[in-house]
Amino acid sequence: MSISEKRKTDSQFMERFEHFAFDEVISEKDQSLDTPTRWLAIIATLIGCGGQEAYRDLLPKALDDGLNPVAIKETVYQSVDYLGMGRMWPFLDITNEIFSSKNIPVASYGEATTTEENRLEKGAEAQAEIFGEHMKDAWKAGHINRWLAANCFGDYYTRTGLDLAQREMITFCFLAAQGGCEPQLIAHAKGNMNMGNNADFLKRVVSQCLPYIGYPRSLNAITSIEKASKE
Repeated sequence: MSISEKRKTDSQFMERFEHFAFDEVISEKDQSLDTPTRWLAIIATLIGCGGQEAYRDLLPKALDDGLNPVAIKETVYQSVDYLGMGRMWPFLDITNEIFSSKNIPVASYGEATTTEENRLEKGAEAQAEIFGEHMKDAWKAGHINRWLAANCFGDYYTRTGLDLAQREMITFCFLAAQGGCEPQLIAHAKGNMNMGNNADFLKRVVSQCLPYIGYPRSLNAITSIEKASKE
């Protein structure tokens, strides 16, 4: 059921929800984001919480408001590392359906910059740029760490279409939205800060995404930001 249909079946609820999400939250003093950044955070959050129908309803609005299709596709691709293919797959299908309906080419937009031969090296370099030089050898701790460097960072973070600061922001949104990932959320809050996404920025991201994930996970995200700031 679409948003317009819900306005008919649940008019009072929709009136309050839309006022909160699309007016009050957006216009809250000192909590705003530029429109493309806000939509990028929201679509990452919807993917992170598994909100398929909300994603289907809101993705066209994000496109109409100027969010780049490249950024959308790259966000969906990167989510596979934090959600797994089982939860990411439907969002790729929905994205392609909506792109087709809007006559946007569905073929991949961003491009890989690594090869099978250098993905581990380049992934470790990306980790080190985000988290510090000590990460250059973190892959040696075991095969999962090696996969993390080569696959998560080497295959996806190094792609064109989003810069490292944007990729860290969407990762923060994936983690905050799914909940139960607070150790990783704190680590990626630090990574965001290292990329220039300071605590104030991250709190604004949480504020703009709160209508889509609720208060408990939003408050946990704020606590993680504050812990990262202190550490």
